[in-house]
Amino acid sequence: MVKPDGVQRGLTGQILERVEKKGFKIVAMKLVVMPREKAEEHYAEHKGKPFFKDLVDFITSGPSVSIVMEGRGAIAAMRKMNGATNPVEAAPGTIRGDLGIETGRNVVHGSDSPASAAREIEIHFDPSELLDYKRIDEAWLYE
Repeated sequence: MVKPDGVQRGLTGQILERVEKKGFKIVAMKLVVMPREKAEEHYAEHKGKPFFKDLVDFITSGPSVSIVMEGRGAIAAMRKMNGATNPVEAAPGTIRGDLGIETGRNVVHGSDSPASAAREIEIHFDPSELLDYKRIDEAWLYE
């Protein structure tokens, strides 16, 4: 997901470019202002923590871009591409390392496991919104 700070700063295209250049296939994408109830469900693991309300307030404060992408090792690779949650600790060359400054405005969210990805995809997309197609360059990406 490109969070509201990334959308407001005009970084969506640059972030999508990194995803596509890596070779991942975008199978669903939409620009939305996330409804509060979906935001609370998305961040349910943080419910009861002191920052939960601020997190939900922020993610619902403006448009975000929800994205589903596929590719071998996609979750692990995207976690590395995103960089550390705190942009100050994120390596240069990562999305957060290059584009973020504070943890609360770190530009992107990525799922941390296949189970989280499945849960989050279900929150953001109807099954009919997920496309199944083959990228023309897949033969050049995978052995």
